[in-house]
Amino acid sequence: MYRRILRKAAVALTLLFLLVLWVIVRTRHAHHAATAKADTLVVAQSSDMESMEPDNLNSASSVNIANLLWGRLLTITAEGQVVPSMASSYTWNDAGNEITFHLRNDLHCGDGSRFTAQDVVYTLNRAADHSNGFYGNLPAFVYSAIGFEKAWANNDSDATVRVRAYSSQVPGMLSQAYMLCRKDYEHLAPAAAASHAYATGPYRMVEWARDDRIVLERNPQYTLVKAPFARVVFRIIPEASTRVAELLAGNLDVISNVPPDQVAAINTSGSAKVQAVNGTRRIFVGFNLSPKFSQTEGGAAIQKKAVRQALEYAVDVPTLCAQLLQHPCERMASPVQKEHTSVAAYPYDPDKAEHLLDAAGYPRKTDGVRFHLTLQGPRSRYLEDVNVAQAVAQYLGDVGVATTVEAMDFNSVFAPRARQHEVGELFLSGNGGALWSPLFDLSLFPTKLANTNTGEWDSKAWREDLHALEGVRDPAQETAIINHMQQVFRDEAPWIFLYFQPDFYAYGPRVVFHARRDELLDVMSIQPRR
Repeated sequence: MYRRILRKAAVALTLLFLLVLWVIVRTRHAHHAATAKADTLVVAQSSDMESMEPDNLNSASSVNIANLLWGRLLTITAEGQVVPSMASSYTWNDAGNEITFHLRNDLHCGDGSRFTAQDVVYTLNRAADHSNGFYGNLPAFVYSAIGFEKAWANNDSDATVRVRAYSSQVPGMLSQAYMLCRKDYEHLAPAAAASHAYATGPYRMVEWARDDRIVLERNPQYTLVKAPFARVVFRIIPEASTRVAELLAGNLDVISNVPPDQVAAINTSGSAKVQAVNGTRRIFVGFNLSPKFSQTEGGAAIQKKAVRQALEYAVDVPTLCAQLLQHPCERMASPVQKEHTSVAAYPYDPDKAEHLLDAAGYPRKTDGVRFHLTLQGPRSRYLEDVNVAQAVAQYLGDVGVATTVEAMDFNSVFAPRARQHEVGELFLSGNGGALWSPLFDLSLFPTKLANTNTGEWDSKAWREDLHALEGVRDPAQETAIINHMQQVFRDEAPWIFLYFQPDFYAYGPRVVFHARRDELLDVMSIQPRR
């Protein structure tokens, strides 16, 4: 009974807090409501677009916008299926190292001219050109995962991509390539490409006020499907409570990253609702194993597999989820989504953690501390990220590993440092996962120095498995190798495994909204409520 009373009191206090914010927001931003029209969708995210350069994009908040600005050969459905888009189909050659995309004949650039296979080839080879220094998903992750070599046009309608060897993930991986018109980009200076977008997708950019808003309007040259709204406004609101207050004030239609402690208040507001989904983003604490972090006692300790395994047992993930995320979760067992996981998660066993640390040669000293570590992570990027980092630090401290948390702005500090492998000794991070293939989830570690391998983890067995996957077309053989890779990853413990992040979205009365598990806020699936 007391818990119910406390829960009701918490909801009441949250509602009171939101009411005060609502009054402030209503006063300061009444013009948003006044100018909102039925044909305009207003979305709020916590982070701005990283850049308008499509090959320098990594974060999900950027991808949500990029998916509207630029078309793609193939797309991924909410159910995790790879489907045609700008390409009507694709075919493999007999050797399995060349895939040819067959384009639709009704594709256009911004000036109305035809989009052709030459534009596809320009797009793909531009991203692969190391002199451009691109570090986004396509050049830094996709190409290394599939062994991209080059692309060429067979005619105006057919573009061929050569990869090192056949892999079932190639079509899905290449769905992340944003198609550009050569005439728009080949003479564009890098600074101009970073601040302006030449659209091939359903929307084009009208305005970008950094850290405030991005305004899009329907692209009249995009003919694949009619965009549901004439205009889309992405507002950048880092503070979660402000996003909620703006939604309740009627200034927003959809918001992401709803704080768990405000879910009940929103659902009882009478003006908005929350949708919660079990997401695919992997939240973990990584060990930075690069030499630059091995000079301290703690940095040297985590180089040892036995120490990393010990720290796995120190963290109570289900309790962490229940208390901070206010949503049940199971501990992640490997980087692969639950649907494809073949290994068991580490249990919470602090006594075993202490025993393993003793056996590894790190007993408690007279002050009770075995060694010290620093845990760096982003602020306001992932759900309750700073609180999660602090909770992990507390759990590690309970077994004698004193851990200091350092929180950073995501776009300006954490993300650039992570790309350079300069966060650590521990780092809280989250990688977007996929439902369409477990290979996507295993592709973060193609080499020790890959951009996506933030902690510079390396394993001979892992590399052998990656090589063994090349050219495999038998699904059963592929699955067997994937299962072994998961076991290698679990045993090596390059991460402290946490959870797949639950995602909370809220939406107002003007729209019909259905959340996706893959963290994509899909504007094209949002419909105005009639």
